[in-house]
Amino acid sequence: MLIELKNVTHIYDQEQKIKALDSIDLEIDEHEFIGIVGHTGSGKTTLVQMFNSLIKPTSGEIYVDGIKTTGKKPDLNHVRQTVGLVFQYPEHQLFEETIYDDVAFGPRNLDLDKEEVEKRVKVALDLVGLEYEDFKDRSPFNLSGGQQRRVAIAGVLAMRPRVLILDEPSAGLDPQGREKLKDLLKRLHQSYNITIILISHRMEEITQLSSRVIVMDHGKIVLNGSPKEVFSHKDKLENLSLELPEITEILYRLKERGCDIRTDIFTVEEAVNEIINVVGRQNHVN
Repeated sequence: MLIELKNVTHIYDQEQKIKALDSIDLEIDEHEFIGIVGHTGSGKTTLVQMFNSLIKPTSGEIYVDGIKTTGKKPDLNHVRQTVGLVFQYPEHQLFEETIYDDVAFGPRNLDLDKEEVEKRVKVALDLVGLEYEDFKDRSPFNLSGGQQRRVAIAGVLAMRPRVLILDEPSAGLDPQGREKLKDLLKRLHQSYNITIILISHRMEEITQLSSRVIVMDHGKIVLNGSPKEVFSHKDKLENLSLELPEITEILYRLKERGCDIRTDIFTVEEAVNEIINVVGRQNHVN
């Protein structure tokens, strides 16, 4: 078990007893790709900040890589190297004069030698698709928004985390930038075995990338399962003011109009094939 939460509650307003998290039990294994969704204020960001001890719970127990982070004097350096967190609009956190120095900032704080720091910077920039020699001496502030975001992610990857958490990473990106980001996350998960936890309001991203989806509401986990399992609860999601993926919504509307069609489909290619099959079956019957 890589991360485990036991009966975790966090109260952010002690006077009114307002709970950001309410009795959360959760287990996260190695190499999972987890999508977290929920309306604003549902507790998503508070939850993921528990994973690397940026926020301490009011009550309950949290374990990260075998370390009880809610115990006395936990090894927070190890925890925060294990769990890397990329905040929304991470490019706003860039501050060094060169890309090299920005990506190297974290490893340097680990007191690594110069050669190891350089190695980590090279690997991290390669992971995010930025050629080391072409980019290392450039200012991060002269890059496109998508490139700046990749530099910021590289800075987290240079710490060699086993878990990468991203909070709305595609916010503000154009369609091309979103596709490049999706490709990057797939590669990090599939080729480098990094456990990824993704917060996003884009349901297409969640369904196309995640193997497990967690739905939050008022500090509680209300759904937890595969994309097919979670998005089969159409009425419940609508009651939570959460949209279905566009493709899935179209299939549900076709089904409501009498089509004998699957609704547990999340990509255009799969949907096209299913519609062709349905039309073929109808023509055969007629």
